[in-house]
Amino acid sequence: MEGQPDDRWDMDCKEFERLIPDFISDKLDYQSLKRFNSHMEHCENCREELTIQFLVTEGVQRLEDGSAFDLQGELRQHMEGASKRVRRHDIFMWAGLILEIAAVGLLVRSILWILL
Repeated sequence: MEGQPDDRWDMDCKEFERLIPDFISDKLDYQSLKRFNSHMEHCENCREELTIQFLVTEGVQRLEDGSAFDLQGELRQHMEGASKRVRRHDIFMWAGLILEIAAVGLLVRSILWILL
């Protein structure tokens, strides 16, 4: 269902489109980037809109600079980099949770050892 959020996307198409400029300029925070990536993976229309906006934004800049460019390749790299940042952050979050659980376990074990 286009335009409507669901559990898988957690973002609607209007919000996605509103965040495209921040995505292109790497200004999305982790939560927004994660939701943006999730929506992008499942919504072909939004991927197309992102492609168009990226090509226009970066293409105009490159034409002004006079530099050569492969915008499709750059967009693919930009999207892959964003996905890697989300995965890396998720790994650190899980590692932190595991370390916290281990620390609590050691604390409880130490308290029990002292009391018993």
